[in-house]
Amino acid sequence: MEKKLRRTIGSEKMFFGVCGGVAKYLGVDATLIRMLWAIFTIFGIGTPIIIYIVMVFIMPKESQVQ
Repeated sequence: MEKKLRRTIGSEKMFFGVCGGVAKYLGVDATLIRMLWAIFTIFGIGTPIIIYIVMVFIMPKESQVQ
Protein backbone atom coordinates (compact mmCIF):
# COMPACT_ATOMS: atom_id res chain seq x y z
CA MET A 1 0.00 0.00 0.00
CA GLU A 2 1.40 3.36 -1.05
CA LYS A 3 1.53 6.13 1.56
CA LYS A 4 0.06 9.43 0.40
CA LEU A 5 0.15 12.78 2.13
CA ARG A 6 -3.37 14.15 2.46
CA ARG A 7 -5.47 16.24 4.84
CA THR A 8 -7.62 14.39 7.34
CA ILE A 9 -11.36 14.77 7.60
CA GLY A 10 -13.88 14.19 10.37
CA SER A 11 -12.95 14.08 14.05
CA GLU A 12 -9.19 13.97 13.38
CA LYS A 13 -8.96 17.49 12.01
CA MET A 14 -8.85 20.67 14.05
CA PHE A 15 -8.70 23.47 11.48
CA PHE A 16 -7.99 22.16 8.00
CA GLY A 17 -6.56 18.71 8.77
CA VAL A 18 -2.99 19.44 7.71
CA CYS A 19 -1.31 18.39 10.98
CA GLY A 20 -3.52 15.30 11.20
CA GLY A 21 -2.55 14.33 7.66
CA VAL A 22 1.15 14.81 8.34
CA ALA A 23 0.80 12.74 11.53
CA LYS A 24 -0.89 9.88 9.66
CA TYR A 25 1.79 9.99 6.97
CA LEU A 26 4.60 9.85 9.55
CA GLY A 27 2.80 7.35 11.79
CA VAL A 28 2.82 9.51 14.93
CA ASP A 29 0.18 11.11 17.14
CA ALA A 30 -1.45 14.24 15.70
CA THR A 31 -1.04 16.06 19.03
CA LEU A 32 2.73 15.76 18.74
CA ILE A 33 2.70 17.29 15.26
CA ARG A 34 0.41 20.11 16.43
CA MET A 35 2.69 20.89 19.38
CA LEU A 36 5.79 20.89 17.17
CA TRP A 37 4.03 23.10 14.63
CA ALA A 38 3.10 25.59 17.39
CA ILE A 39 6.69 25.68 18.64
CA PHE A 40 8.03 26.19 15.11
CA THR A 41 5.50 28.98 14.58
CA ILE A 42 6.61 30.76 17.75
CA PHE A 43 10.29 30.55 16.87
CA GLY A 44 9.89 30.72 13.09
CA ILE A 45 8.27 34.16 13.18
CA GLY A 46 5.47 33.53 10.70
CA THR A 47 7.12 31.29 8.12
CA PRO A 48 5.37 28.10 9.36
CA ILE A 49 2.04 29.92 9.04
CA ILE A 50 2.71 30.57 5.36
CA ILE A 51 3.77 26.93 4.87
CA TYR A 52 0.55 25.76 6.58
CA ILE A 53 -1.62 27.94 4.33
CA VAL A 54 0.16 26.65 1.22
CA MET A 55 -0.31 23.06 2.41
CA VAL A 56 -4.05 23.68 2.86
CA PHE A 57 -4.34 24.44 -0.85
CA ILE A 58 -1.90 21.80 -2.12
CA MET A 59 -2.81 18.72 -0.03
CA PRO A 60 -5.97 16.91 -1.15
CA LYS A 61 -8.53 15.78 1.41
CA GLU A 62 -8.79 12.06 2.21
CA SER A 63 -12.12 11.73 0.46
CA GLN A 64 -10.73 13.30 -2.73
CA VAL A 65 -7.85 10.81 -3.09
CA GLN A 66 -8.66 7.63 -4.98
